[in-house]
Amino acid sequence: MSVITIERKVLEKNDQIAERNRRFFKERSIFVLNFVSSPGAGKTSILEKTFQELQGSMNIAVIEGDVQTDLDAQRVARYGVPVVQIVTLGGCHLEANLIQDALKNLDLNGVDALFIENVGNLVCPSNYDLGEAFKVVVLSTTEGDDKPLKYPAMFRNSSILIINKIDLVPYVRCNLSVLRNNALQINPALKVFEISCFTGAGIAEWCDWLRKKDVSGL
Repeated sequence: MSVITIERKVLEKNDQIAERNRRFFKERSIFVLNFVSSPGAGKTSILEKTFQELQGSMNIAVIEGDVQTDLDAQRVARYGVPVVQIVTLGGCHLEANLIQDALKNLDLNGVDALFIENVGNLVCPSNYDLGEAFKVVVLSTTEGDDKPLKYPAMFRNSSILIINKIDLVPYVRCNLSVLRNNALQINPALKVFEISCFTGAGIAEWCDWLRKKDVSGL
């Protein structure tokens, strides 16, 4: 019983800071997405393709979260995108206070959208609000079509599902229809995109959705 009480206190504190972050973003009309997935699903690759597609039409900044190294931040920086790396040193998720601290080191002047790439994990990040507009859960076809059923909280708490690596469907045990239906069974309101960072399929549709988002309506 005491463990539950402690967890509630931790989450309540996190939610308070998340609300402050959300007000900060809203005052500056910055559209914030929190990208979550298991390791290797392709979050950073999706960001890279997004930068290429949106170049000149949307100004983006990035907060990278990882257990070790700044390798992903280095990849992002090559596109001239403002980026801050958070190294959790073993922590399995980002928390709102870490985002609050990272914002002090990030130039957001003229930024339209902030992408937060969370630590690769389909469990813990589902419980932590960072102040984002939407959680974006990324799932690769190589993980199979049963992941939504195994990790329902992540899909229930997300607003967008990106199914990545659809070019590999002929070579893996993944039925796209089953995957989509499993996800929508958990959360019927999910907006679903099917993409391939290798072939570029679906990237334009995803980026068109980003361009059309009305930040003032969030």
